[in-house]
Amino acid sequence: MKTYYFLGIGGIGMSAIARYLNESGDRIFGYDRVRTELTRELEKEGMTITYNDDVSTLPNSIDMVIYTPAVPKDNLIYNYFVENNLPMKKRSQVLGEITKGKKCIAVAGTHGKTTCSTMIAHILHNSSTGCSAFLGGISKNFNSNYVINHKSEYVVVEADEYDRSFLNLSPTIATITSIDADHLDIYGNKEELKKSFVEFADKTSEVLIYKFGLDIELEEETSYNKYSYTIKGFDADYYAVNIRNYNGSYYFDLRTPEKVYYDICLNYGGIHNVENAVLAISVGLICGVTEQEIRKSVSSFSGAQRRFDVRIKKNNFIYIDDYAHHPNEIKAFIESLRFQYPNKRITGVFQPHLYSRTRDFENDFIRELSKLDEVVLLDIYPAREKPIEGVSSKALLYKIDKMDKYYTLKEGLLDLLDALYPEILITMGAGDIADLVPLIEERFRDE
Repeated sequence: MKTYYFLGIGGIGMSAIARYLNESGDRIFGYDRVRTELTRELEKEGMTITYNDDVSTLPNSIDMVIYTPAVPKDNLIYNYFVENNLPMKKRSQVLGEITKGKKCIAVAGTHGKTTCSTMIAHILHNSSTGCSAFLGGISKNFNSNYVINHKSEYVVVEADEYDRSFLNLSPTIATITSIDADHLDIYGNKEELKKSFVEFADKTSEVLIYKFGLDIELEEETSYNKYSYTIKGFDADYYAVNIRNYNGSYYFDLRTPEKVYYDICLNYGGIHNVENAVLAISVGLICGVTEQEIRKSVSSFSGAQRRFDVRIKKNNFIYIDDYAHHPNEIKAFIESLRFQYPNKRITGVFQPHLYSRTRDFENDFIRELSKLDEVVLLDIYPAREKPIEGVSSKALLYKIDKMDKYYTLKEGLLDLLDALYPEILITMGAGDIADLVPLIEERFRDE
């Protein structure tokens, strides 16, 4: 039995590894800034967590410290570990070690990772193939971000490009959903980001599946097989056609290099999730999952929390929450809503995530948020960053060319939403806007 200490244990990727080691019989301790529903679950599972940055709370002996790069470098516990030369590994290094020797299915991309990896895990789990999974969100089917199957050789993981973490993985099957300029605080520019994705692709041993038209230059001759997927166009290896929206469900035909699968049903909102389903089904077929197993799994897929997460659906009011925090994610989210509800008024609440991202993509945020009928901005969630002069939600809102736009503190949001009386309400962001979701749900559920 070993003792592990997790710095940032409440992180979605960190907690999945903590659960794995805890289930293996090791002792788990950890620190996080705030207590959340997820950390409460970890405590119920027997882990000891502190919320005070105080070295006196540490256990007597620690075999290994596992940390996330998101932990601020002025954290007292972090600096204690560094100064005392305790063995330390990043989360991504540990994930690489856990998955080594397994058939690792690594899902990469600047957006779409969580939904795609969750859907792939759901398809494999509900087949004779089976899988383990370390997910970047809480699957609504599993009610967890972690799945273990000791009998299956497959393990599904999110391959995170932040801090080049995904280069610690050795994928058997790799997928790339998107490469949009992001994490420029790490990469400096998009070209460096693209180089990192090429390096990730080259770590693949058997199969790479990537979105058709992806802005990336892969080697023509590779040691692995390459396939593309899309819902736009007919030149990809796997693509959806004849997409229909019927009572909130999507039906489509999937064309593959081998055959056509007609009338696949996806009971999960967002037309962009049809494309995610194309990827997930492609992986399932490559892994040997049967057509009957795939059809059943795709139709029963419920998504992940905070990914096109329908919280309330009534005749006169719909509330959907989403993790969207990059302009292209906001674009896909709004386009899906317009496709599904073409005649409804959409009120969007957005909490920008990071000062640097707000600054770097200001014009893109302005363009996409302007597509909403009503815009509500909360203060920027700083995460690991210090404020940047001239960058704020108020400054962003001022530049949005729309009459129906509002700024509010979190404390005033519910009263503002009452006054706006929305038809479709959406909340977006990767920060602590998640804490407001149950409060909004409670306020509007019975109206």
